Order: sequence, then structure tokens, then C-alpha cells
Amino acid sequence: MDVKSTPSYLYWLFCQFELITCSYLMEPWEKVLFYSFNLAMLGLLLYTTYVCVAFHASSAFQLLCSFLGNPRENALSVVK
Repeated sequence: MDVKSTPSYLYWLFCQFELITCSYLMEPWEKVLFYSFNLAMLGLLLYTTYVCVAFHASSAFQLLCSFLGNPRENALSVVK
């Protein structure tokens, strides 16, 4: 993909988004509310995913270490 065509491609994607969501029919203040809500939901989703994945990866690593014979702590604390 050419660097010169990147802005036009992003504009095309934004136009497709507006067509799919029918947000091109909204008034400017409605667009601000709609986009703010969508960005807030996306941010919350990304944050929650980051926290949950980190927690599950940590607990899986502790469980794996206990199975491999390198128990840092007893098995009951891994289950909690």
C-alpha cells in the first residue's frame, strides 16, 4: 500500500463507517454524542481485556510453575 494513498484510504474507511451506522444522517451534536459513546465503550472494552488477560496469564503461569516442580507457593493459593 502506498503511503500517499493512506489518508484517502482512511477517509474511505470513515465514509464506510458512516454509511454502515447511518451517522451521516445525524446532526453534528448527535454525532459528537454517538462517537463519544462508541469511543468510551471501545476504551472500556480494551481496558477490561487488558486486565483480564493479564490476570489469567499470571494465574496460568503460576499454575504451570507449580506443575513443573517449581512451587513458589502452595497449591491452595494458586487455586484462589
